[in-house]
Amino acid sequence: MTINEIQDEIIEEFEGFDDWMDKYQMLIDLGNDLEPLPEQYKTEQNLIDGCQSRVWVQCDLVPAAEGDANVMHLQADSDALIVKGIVALLLRVLNDHTPQEILDADLYFIERIGLREHLSPTRSNGLLAMVRQIRAYAIAMR
Repeated sequence: MTINEIQDEIIEEFEGFDDWMDKYQMLIDLGNDLEPLPEQYKTEQNLIDGCQSRVWVQCDLVPAAEGDANVMHLQADSDALIVKGIVALLLRVLNDHTPQEILDADLYFIERIGLREHLSPTRSNGLLAMVRQIRAYAIAMR
């Protein structure tokens, strides 16, 4: 699936909820379903600056399942449930795409599901810091 197809799928899932408490619960559920990051990757180097809670992002360039291009395989974790759900959404959208696809992506799902306006300023800053770090990895791995 393309990045935009995945974003459209997420937007459709969130449109099923009218109440933001239900959307927060969905984020918590997504966070609980996220595969834990192996302890070896919970390092200072992988810790995202700018997040109030602790968020780690591990990125490896690996051969794609199909085709010639290498893709960025992302793993991440957080010590805060809602943030972990946000991390799960980012991974769902960006994981296993090429560095160029990630750099070219317009992450419109963040606005369309109302995430930015319903996050506290510190969580919103953390979300931007996560996106910046993933894009920095993409630049380094192009």
